Amino acid sequence: MSFLRKFVDSVKPNFSHGGKYEKFHHLFTAFETFLFVPETPTNGTGVHVRDAMDLKRTMTVVILALLPATLFGMWNAGFQHYKAFGMDSTLFENFLFGLQKTLPIIVVSYAVGLGVEFIYAYFKGHSISEGYLVTGLLIPLTLPVTVPLWMVALGAIFCTLLGKEVFGGTGMNFMNPALLARAFLFFAFPAYLSGDIWTDLSPEAGHQVIDAFSGATSLVTFDKSISQLPSLWTMISGIEQGSIGETSFIAIMIGAAILIFTGVGSWRIMLSAFIGALVTGYLLNLIAPASNPEHSMHLAPYLHWFMGSFAFGVVFMATDPVTAAQTTKGKWIYGFFIGFFIVILRVFNPAYPEAVMLTILLMNVFAPLIDHLVVEQHIKSRLKNA
Repeated sequence: MSFLRKFVDSVKPNFSHGGKYEKFHHLFTAFETFLFVPETPTNGTGVHVRDAMDLKRTMTVVILALLPATLFGMWNAGFQHYKAFGMDSTLFENFLFGLQKTLPIIVVSYAVGLGVEFIYAYFKGHSISEGYLVTGLLIPLTLPVTVPLWMVALGAIFCTLLGKEVFGGTGMNFMNPALLARAFLFFAFPAYLSGDIWTDLSPEAGHQVIDAFSGATSLVTFDKSISQLPSLWTMISGIEQGSIGETSFIAIMIGAAILIFTGVGSWRIMLSAFIGALVTGYLLNLIAPASNPEHSMHLAPYLHWFMGSFAFGVVFMATDPVTAAQTTKGKWIYGFFIGFFIVILRVFNPAYPEAVMLTILLMNVFAPLIDHLVVEQHIKSRLKNA
């Protein structure tokens, strides 16, 4: 890599102040920091990385943690496709089909999102951070494999401009950009993100064309009859229909282990969210109507962990260092209420059983207030004991 370092250093003066291509300084800096550790870890604004690890390394760890869920999602997309046609398929065939369907979604997300960020930085003279490296992968993983590419592009544009850049860029946004993109697409184009849209039904040679394939997700089944839920192993393994990267609890927990081991993700937020869901589920069990054993309030509390995007949202979205609570006690409170509201909305809002997205966005808004109250309480305690 020394030859590349020498080449970058040789052309750098052209992009520095007074150089021939000075107006492209921020674009060059973004390319340089993508290749090498930056000389300055933070730029003085929107700082949310508070240790020796720079932002690029942090984003790299998160992407690494997302890989198990991404690879499994590709395999599952192929498996669900061949299952719909009643065809036997090998592991490689499943993965290859899923790769062909998922890769364009990821490419469009990165190309459009980074393109918008580069253009915005060029005209506004802002520096380019590595924040979108994670957002660009999170967006596809929260979508079904059947999502149109133009919709992915629209979501990327929305979250980059209105979810981040208007607030000053990475580190200044108060809501998770990837979740904002998912929320925008869900409410703007509900027909594309709800119903029988989870399995790719591209025609297969020698097989009758399938217009629709009914294979309800665990959340849809939960809303109708808890006795008809998939097996526990199905929900844990993720071999069911759902968004690309959100079905496999095992793959997500591998990612969680990576985030916790490296210190990038807060284990307090993860653990408290799981506890919040468990406690809330048990409380609902206590008041569940005995006359209706199929009511969602009777669901075993721990099953909420494995349904829908609960694990994915808690591990990769709720722990976002920009939008989550920052104080130690605040993280426990923030995570607990995420778990609490997810279960409450799932049970009492049958029109929208997948409550993870809106719950985390709601708690993003309240995170600063939680930290403020924790700090104020700490100050009062110190003054009392002074």
